[in-house]
Amino acid sequence: MRPAGPPPDRPRRVGELDVLRGFALFGILVVNAQLMAGPYTAFGGGPGASALDRGAAWAVTALVTAKFYVLFSFLFGYGFVLQSRSARRAGVAFAPRHLRRAAGLFVLGAAHAVLLYPGDILTTYAVIALVLYGLRGISARAALYLAAGLLVVLSALLLGYGLLTVALTEPVTAVEYAPRVADTVAAYRGDAGSVLEARLRELPAVIATDLLYAPAMLAAALAGLAAAKSRLAERRGRDRVWLRRAVVRLLPPGLAGGVAAACCASGPLDNRWFLVGQAVTVLTAPALTASYACGLLLLLLRREARVPAAAGVLAAAGRMALSHYLTQSLVLACVFTGYGLGLYDRAGTVAVLAGCVLLYAVQLAVSVRLMDRVRYGPAELVLRTIALGRRPGTSPHRVSAPAWTASPPAPSARPEPSEGPAAPLPPSRWPGTSPHRVSAPAWTASPPAPSARPEPSEGPAAPLPPSRWPGTSPHRVSAPAWTASPPAPSARPEPSEGPAAPLPPSR
Repeated sequence: MRPAGPPPDRPRRVGELDVLRGFALFGILVVNAQLMAGPYTAFGGGPGASALDRGAAWAVTALVTAKFYVLFSFLFGYGFVLQSRSARRAGVAFAPRHLRRAAGLFVLGAAHAVLLYPGDILTTYAVIALVLYGLRGISARAALYLAAGLLVVLSALLLGYGLLTVALTEPVTAVEYAPRVADTVAAYRGDAGSVLEARLRELPAVIATDLLYAPAMLAAALAGLAAAKSRLAERRGRDRVWLRRAVVRLLPPGLAGGVAAACCASGPLDNRWFLVGQAVTVLTAPALTASYACGLLLLLLRREARVPAAAGVLAAAGRMALSHYLTQSLVLACVFTGYGLGLYDRAGTVAVLAGCVLLYAVQLAVSVRLMDRVRYGPAELVLRTIALGRRPGTSPHRVSAPAWTASPPAPSARPEPSEGPAAPLPPSRWPGTSPHRVSAPAWTASPPAPSARPEPSEGPAAPLPPSRWPGTSPHRVSAPAWTASPPAPSARPEPSEGPAAPLPPSR
């Protein structure tokens, strides 16, 4: 694919990406809330779950689970290209800024995983950011081929391991699984110390899961990189025909894969089929995710306005998606763990979904009010400050040489006195006053050079030049008495044999 659309240096924020980030926040919230509310996600509900709760869990698995982290990963890869273009427009090196941003993401993600939610995704994004930098020169076509290869290999591994699980193991029901997680349930309902201990105990298994699904996230990021290189959002984000065609083509296979995954994870098949369903999800979730994105843009697109009011609300939330992601984890931790209410494994799926809708509505309202006043959300401001090495909106500081290392000023070049009459002094600042001059201290002044006076001639002496004020003699600075050289003997003509020459007239 070849780039098309506006020139690459055009400084414009792509509003469609903000809208999609704001939309993806709800899907991430729903999935994370199910995982943080109890340990029975893989079974579609706990031992005492109602039919309504089991049906809601089945729908979440079919339509939401593993769909929206794909969208976020796609947007992450798209944003990588936009950030590199921004650095090029600013005339700064992209590598230091990108590395600082990745380090900031990793630190935020590590703190988030330990304190709030073990299933953090920011640390994985930090690693993917480094991989994307290494592949930044790849073409759009090669990036798509690499993404497809990653998905096929991962799906094959999950499918093979899942089929072995089906063939070689026995199913485990929710009732049989309950004693295994009793300690975890008690820890999450305890105090803050027991919650932290439980999170640290689960962290190795969570890291292994992140590594297992990292190729799928990298594939989505590579697809975003390829889309950004071809300027897909700028070219097709308002193309109604293209968006409608994409929805029609991608929605059926995506829905079919979601239904198959729900049957494997939430029934009627038993828990042994879980990994088989994940293998199907890896292959079909990108299609359902793309149909969601294109369908949303198609619904929000109007003939007169590119971003209507509803899209503006989603875009405001998308601009502070990182802050909302961390806030969601904080609220859920306070609701379901010993940080607050301790409702772990006590709320059904329907109640959890209702709480997600309420929290998301509050976040949308806060986004609109906050983004009207500031440019960045709190977490975005911290991350951008780390990436830039300074607070956004301030110019970089320049270091000047200290005053004591400055070179001394060059001596002023003054014209040599001529043999004609002295030039008149320039007028002072105020009429009638003489200009102030700073002379060297007396003990450092060099003795004045002897004035060059013409040898007396046989005629009358030349009159002295007039002083500054009529009737006054010019002031002259003479050397101190103890430093003055003895006066040279005056050269007088030898007396002649005739009468003496008359003395020159006085002034």
